[in-house]
Amino acid sequence: MANLLKSSIGRKFLMALSALFLIIFLIVHVSVNLISLFSEEAFNEASHFMGTNFFVQFLMQPILFAGVIFHFIMGFVLEYQNKRARGNIRYAVNSSYNATWMSKNMIYSGLVILAFLGLHLFDFWYPTVKAHYCTHEELNYYMELHNKFQEPIRVLIYCISFILLGLHLNHGFQSAFQSSGVNHPKYTPAIKYVGTLYSVIIPMLFIIIAVYHHFN
Repeated sequence: MANLLKSSIGRKFLMALSALFLIIFLIVHVSVNLISLFSEEAFNEASHFMGTNFFVQFLMQPILFAGVIFHFIMGFVLEYQNKRARGNIRYAVNSSYNATWMSKNMIYSGLVILAFLGLHLFDFWYPTVKAHYCTHEELNYYMELHNKFQEPIRVLIYCISFILLGLHLNHGFQSAFQSSGVNHPKYTPAIKYVGTLYSVIIPMLFIIIAVYHHFN
């Protein structure tokens, strides 16, 4: 681990692994939230399991938080190193000519997503922790979710954040596979296609959940 952190390639590799871990987490997260569209009781049961299960709370949740923190810190480190390496040199030929706007501004979308995560933790994680360890009350997870999306401003913030998340994922998905060594003319087009679908479908499902609870 120490050797990986010392090299630029190693840091990119670890960054890619954390990204792939978070990509998998988003699938689990949106899958649980989608249950709220079909059954209040089933959603409460699933949320209660996730909120009280020892394995989830004391093993997976700390790993998740560590993965998120590591991903953002490493993103800032790599961005700083890239800017430092470029310096103020103006190249006659711009090597990033074909780079997308998002690929060149991942740090900014990341900052917005980081701010959104703060709001999201305050909205849902903090009330759960408070109920479990302070007030010892039984939460109605469905109503917590439903009531949070009654405010139009909050729904708008969530939707904008999910759109930016989609743009971030569109570049990050393929980049994560490339940095982890999966880069081959035979597989890269398929990975890019799956990444595009993922970056559209996952954020769209989150938006549908928020809008559904606002208008239902």
